Amino acid sequence: MKKYLIVLPLAMFFIPVLSAAQVTYQKDIRPIMEARCSMCHGYQSPLIDEFKKDKDKFVKQNKGPRMDSYELLLEFVKGKDAGAMMRRLDDGISKEDKKPGNMYIFLGKDEPERQKNLKTFKDWVGSWNLKRRKDLTAEEVKKITAPR
Repeated sequence: MKKYLIVLPLAMFFIPVLSAAQVTYQKDIRPIMEARCSMCHGYQSPLIDEFKKDKDKFVKQNKGPRMDSYELLLEFVKGKDAGAMMRRLDDGISKEDKKPGNMYIFLGKDEPERQKNLKTFKDWVGSWNLKRRKDLTAEEVKKITAPR
């Protein structure tokens, strides 16, 4: 009985700490997206299906597919275009060619900020995987958390 009297208060103390540390879209990812990505992936950008129909036109206008909401961004994390966000934001360190994704440079004004923001994205995704949707197993998709 005495053990429970000690363990219970400790558990009550750590539960808020653990939940505060969880990376969420609303608290952590959305501010990065608004600050670093909204110029090209904001409300003025086309939805992914429209983007794919005339990719060259939109790229010339510096517009990528729209990602200005949780639902739209999730499409590139674990939806039909799963892995696209991870491949584009990846720093390339774990890849054989060491080449970063084409959007990595936009994660921050310098390397420390890019690495900090990349870590936030990786923590949010939960299972950073550079595979395309068709190559992901059901188990790998299940490991992608990306909490709201």
